Amino acid sequence: MDMKETVSYLIEAIRSRTPHQVITANPIMVMTALENPAYLDIMTSAELVVPDGTGVVWAAKRGGNPVKERVAGFDLLHELMRVGESYHWRVYLLGSTPEVIQETASRLQGQYPGIIIAGIRDGFFGPAEDEEVITGILETEPDLLFVARGADTQEPWIAKHKSRLAIPVMMGVGGSFDVISGKTKRAPLAFQKLRLEWFYRLLKEPTRYKRMLALPKFAVKVMRERDRVTNNG
Repeated sequence: MDMKETVSYLIEAIRSRTPHQVITANPIMVMTALENPAYLDIMTSAELVVPDGTGVVWAAKRGGNPVKERVAGFDLLHELMRVGESYHWRVYLLGSTPEVIQETASRLQGQYPGIIIAGIRDGFFGPAEDEEVITGILETEPDLLFVARGADTQEPWIAKHKSRLAIPVMMGVGGSFDVISGKTKRAPLAFQKLRLEWFYRLLKEPTRYKRMLALPKFAVKVMRERDRVTNNG
């Protein structure tokens, strides 16, 4: 599905109150899934996986089963907020630091006044506090839950608790709150058009280089196993 179709699909999910874990897949997540059976299970059991990374779009095309377009998680979040204004959807924001989450909530409320920011909570909690966090979320009766705790944490957390949460749209959004709050900047349009957002982030955050090592591994795997790219093999 392209962005428009994805949004329409999720509008229907909210109307029907059907719980959906939405995963915005990028090459690093795909490589993690190939190396970690538990993460692979999370990816394959999600109700919706969208091609967030340009590498995923490239791989799908090379594998002979191209996707319509990239559906970036950051853009999908904003599209859902925009559309949700007319429905007065209730949104819960979970993750990042207290300062970032507060500023993110304030800016989103200002940008999309028709949306109801039903609740917020920073991401500094462990398994012992999960019950408290879940209870707090459920009390606000949200239509959408956006979780920004990093791909290695947010997807497993949503998967573990999604049956209890039963929220129509539960989506990990990575560093989106940092960008929305103004803490960091999204890659300039030139980098986006050249599909080099990952390189821009590396320039800004050199400590990410270890994670980025998965990218050449992903590219080599796609080129070597072209016929298996779009299969579970």
